[in-house]
Amino acid sequence: MKKFARFILLLSSFTLHASAVYSALPAVDADGKPFPSLAPMLKQVNPAVVNIATYSTQQYNHNPLLNDPFFRHFFNVPRHYQQPKKRQQSAGSGVIVDAQDGIIITNYHVIKDADQVQVSLIDGRTFAAIIRGTDPELDIAVLQIQADQLTAVSTLGRFTVEVGDYVVAIGNPFGLGQTVTTGIVSALGRSGLGIEGFENFIQTDASINPGNSGGALVNLAGELVGINTAIIAPAGGNVGIGFAIPTAMALASMRQILKYGEVRRGDLGLGLQDISPDLRNAFQLPLGQHGALVSEVHPNSTAHAAGLRVGDIVVAIDGDATHSSAQLRSLLAVKAIGDTVTLTILREGREHALNVDIQPPQIASADASDIHPLLSGLQLENAADNQGIWVTAMARNAPAAFSGLRPGDVIVAIDKRRVKNLHDLATIARQGGRTLLLQILRNGRSYYVQLR
Repeated sequence: MKKFARFILLLSSFTLHASAVYSALPAVDADGKPFPSLAPMLKQVNPAVVNIATYSTQQYNHNPLLNDPFFRHFFNVPRHYQQPKKRQQSAGSGVIVDAQDGIIITNYHVIKDADQVQVSLIDGRTFAAIIRGTDPELDIAVLQIQADQLTAVSTLGRFTVEVGDYVVAIGNPFGLGQTVTTGIVSALGRSGLGIEGFENFIQTDASINPGNSGGALVNLAGELVGINTAIIAPAGGNVGIGFAIPTAMALASMRQILKYGEVRRGDLGLGLQDISPDLRNAFQLPLGQHGALVSEVHPNSTAHAAGLRVGDIVVAIDGDATHSSAQLRSLLAVKAIGDTVTLTILREGREHALNVDIQPPQIASADASDIHPLLSGLQLENAADNQGIWVTAMARNAPAAFSGLRPGDVIVAIDKRRVKNLHDLATIARQGGRTLLLQILRNGRSYYVQLR
């Protein structure tokens, strides 16, 4: 027993001695140069990254037995009894981008359905936040708090992000509190993932986990590169594939939210598709050539006025290279109606630059009552890729209901004239008389329906 006690005492002495040695290690190398550290940059950026707690109240699933009068009487259920509610809490992150006005950017999915939003700063202060507006298609939300002595992250945007650049992710993973992870930019312009409506993600291997959403992705200069948003996690944890919304897209959405309370997106009046290997051969494009193929130019659109043609290939917008139609739509999504963009196109092997104005969006869905009396009671929506008009809903007493039209049908022609979208349908139907002849697609087959 004495030997054991002596061993413990010796071990303790060694541990204390080792701790003293490590604490005395120099902070510089043999040449007197300090070891590289992210600490100075993080001391500037960390106060700008906040923890977000949201609270929502949800009703428990309704028990159908409570609708039975006998059950209520037998178990003495009060007459005006209501199902209890449960309170839920979730955690996320956010980034202060305007210290003077207390403006914070986070993800929409962090605050979705929240009744209350609380923001906690690194200095221990907590504030109730108001939601200034949201952009679900981009997964951006803008919050505001009333507070003094705030620190904002730099959004000067002087740094061009490239694959291989070192980046730092800061957030609140799993509710642990502010956490810093490092990595590199793995890829740019990621789209087609089905995560958001508009996708132009920065991919990084810096660890992003649940709770990091809405946090900051910064470069080594402490400038905001992106807003951490999503991960691919087959096993439920981080596997080194995380995605962030580029700062330029997040700020463009924020500006419209602060100005209008919502995001007002426009378009150019173009139909776009990706370049497949077959199309690459058909258009005799060199290997490695990327872009978005113009498959349609809408009449009376700003694209038509600017001189775009079917068969043009858009390779850049305002100098930013485009690799797919989805990426091009995402780059256009951050432009405001009335803005002018410069499209670099490839036409017959030569590049051209065309200036095009962003126009108000074409009609995407409508109540058809204002188009023609025979279409009243129908809810219509543009089908994918301008291939017709989808009948999404129909009132029971709608005139078309008695002629055999059904929800789910796709209208492709009116009075033997092809219609590709609601704009075409409205133009042709308003010229119609007391009858309308519709050509529809149903379950892959074509039918005619006469409306009287």
